[in-house]
Amino acid sequence: MLTIGICGASGSGKSTLALELQQRLRGSTLLLNQDAYYRDHAYLPMEERRKINYDEPDVFEHDELLYDLKCLKAGKPITRKAYDYKQHCRADIAGELIQPPDTVIIEGIHAFHDERLRDEMDFKIYISVDPDICLLRRIKRDILERGRDINGIAEQYMATVKPMYEKYIRAYVNYADIIVNRGGRNARISDMLASYINGGFKAE
Repeated sequence: MLTIGICGASGSGKSTLALELQQRLRGSTLLLNQDAYYRDHAYLPMEERRKINYDEPDVFEHDELLYDLKCLKAGKPITRKAYDYKQHCRADIAGELIQPPDTVIIEGIHAFHDERLRDEMDFKIYISVDPDICLLRRIKRDILERGRDINGIAEQYMATVKPMYEKYIRAYVNYADIIVNRGGRNARISDMLASYINGGFKAE
């Protein structure tokens, strides 16, 4: 089983590139979004949930994601993980099993943070996009898909998104095997990557 990691800032186009590759790669492909592995804060009042820094590495269940990946590599199914962005809590889908695929794509802002997870990746892609473009994409996404208002988005960006990008995410480029500029919506890049992988790329 081949494992591909995609990392980059919030709004850089990670999910878009992952979906583009998923459509182009041969065989079965599973997309694991790191966001689905946020820690569950359902026990906290809503006001406290909103105050959590969702852009720092420790807010994710790295052990759980690593465990699921190892299960898939061992030929074992895993349960579907999900997250409710409006309620700020986990929304796993009980009873839905995911069978091991030919290729797993893991994408997230801190996909390269955990060394153990990096070591399981055969191919690592970092998406490099101007922060201003990322912010505009994030505003559009959070308003249309997550029911948030512009004031809340601006406060979160200044309080956590930008600082965590400067502290952690921008440095993940050093772990990448390839750097993609201008975001994930780039058919030529997607075709080139898929061609390389389909053409016989193998893990070392």
